[in-house]
Amino acid sequence: MIITTTDYVPGKEVSEVLGIARGSTVRARNLGRDIFAALKNIVGGEIEEYTKLQAYSREQAIQRMKEDGRKLNADAIINVRLATSMIVQGAAEILAYGTAVKLK
Repeated sequence: MIITTTDYVPGKEVSEVLGIARGSTVRARNLGRDIFAALKNIVGGEIEEYTKLQAYSREQAIQRMKEDGRKLNADAIINVRLATSMIVQGAAEILAYGTAVKLK
């Protein structure tokens, strides 16, 4: 499946719009990461544990979006976007969404 942030696929023509494909995950911090993050806050620098958590969450949301696109029988998902929102203190949703299309 082709995934792109553009509104077209180079060299291909969109023959049908199938709808919105979406995938999301909700992740919460954990005590171990929070303790390490607090220490990192004192000395400064990247909090690698949170960076890894976010990267994993984005990939999971994208995979779920692809699965949704497959259910729609899409050849591609165009105009892909990622959004993050806080659900409750310490937990955030990562949402991947785009337009599922058939290509010629």
